[in-house]
Amino acid sequence: MEYIRYRVPADRSAEFLAAYTRAAVPLAAAPQCVDYELARCEEDFEHFILRITWTSTKDHLEGFRSSEHFRDFFAHIRPYVENIEEMRHYTPTSVRGSGASTPTLYAWAGGAGHFERLTEIFYEKVLADDLLAPVFAGLAPEHAAHVAQWLGEVFGGPAAYSKEHGGEDGSGAHAHMVGKHFGKGITEPQRRRWVNLLQDAADEAGLPTDAEFRSAFVAYIEWGTRLAVYFSGPDAARPTGQPVPLWNWGAAPPYQP
Repeated sequence: MEYIRYRVPADRSAEFLAAYTRAAVPLAAAPQCVDYELARCEEDFEHFILRITWTSTKDHLEGFRSSEHFRDFFAHIRPYVENIEEMRHYTPTSVRGSGASTPTLYAWAGGAGHFERLTEIFYEKVLADDLLAPVFAGLAPEHAAHVAQWLGEVFGGPAAYSKEHGGEDGSGAHAHMVGKHFGKGITEPQRRRWVNLLQDAADEAGLPTDAEFRSAFVAYIEWGTRLAVYFSGPDAARPTGQPVPLWNWGAAPPYQP
């Protein structure tokens, strides 16, 4: 992330904002730019901070700055270079998280009881389904409860699955779950039926139906079932050191097999 701190006299702030509104067009068009935001200080209106997330510092310095996008961008903001007080790149640390002002998907769904009801209904449907029943033949009685723990943790609930199945530090939880799919040879039609039945079960279990929750819910189900297909195939290798993926509103973890 690049941060640029400006101090712009109050009588030039309107033209400064107008210039950056124009400069944002070539900036947004640059393939090296992930996102950007210009913020204004509430305590001192002369201070502004521009944050730009780049695909990498090298891409910014060697890619963007040698491109036509930079030339167009710089043409608009050139008059304010003298107002820059700091211009540096920063790398995020492991100290990060979400505050309590936004509920987790787990809390929004209603907590453990709703996920337990979801998996109970779902596996009743699975065992009665001609396409999926063979995949789940010999299903352990506790399987539905374990999947409820897994989904609850994925969506921001207690780390019950990790504590029970992830080893001392919880890092083996993902390997434990995907190991359940080894050798099952799940097909694409079976994966799609799995997704559809889980959505039906979500309706019957009373999970929230707002678009924001369901889009995040289905996004994880699509992601997770595609991993299940991979790990059920002949070339799959058990992952190591992968904790339970944490899913949030409109966000996905970076892990790829």
